[in-house]
Amino acid sequence: MITETTKSTTLTIRKARVDDIPQAHAAIDAYARQGLMLRRPLTFLYESLRDLVVAEEGGRVLGVGGLHVMWNDLAEVRALAVAPELRGRGVGRRLVDFMLGEAREMGLARVFALTYQREFFGACGFEVIDKEKLPQKVWKECVYCDRFQDCDELAVIRYLQA
Repeated sequence: MITETTKSTTLTIRKARVDDIPQAHAAIDAYARQGLMLRRPLTFLYESLRDLVVAEEGGRVLGVGGLHVMWNDLAEVRALAVAPELRGRGVGRRLVDFMLGEAREMGLARVFALTYQREFFGACGFEVIDKEKLPQKVWKECVYCDRFQDCDELAVIRYLQA
């Protein structure tokens, strides 16, 4: 857990708990309805609870993200969403940094994301790669996406170890 205090607020980045899921779902769903990220049913979030991290302040979930291990050296940042009024204030970056720290602790070498947010992930040290360089296993959830047949997401990756 990481807690940062400013003069008026305390933002905590921590592993998600069951009672965080409804707020996390609302944040993800708001972006999914705009076509900016993949829809995530409540059941998916509860089943992925151990993967999820939240940014919380005063009991309010301000952001959420998941680190899902895909293989012995590869994990995915998924379901990353920040309350719209807080975009650009570093909440998403703190969530990603927390997840990258987890990936390092697990001994993972690479973390990727499928995204429309090239600049954000670039600022977090990720680089754009050809989607075909990722193992086919990473596409298993793509069938749930409305854009499955015409995917325009970018694949980005961050190398953690030499």
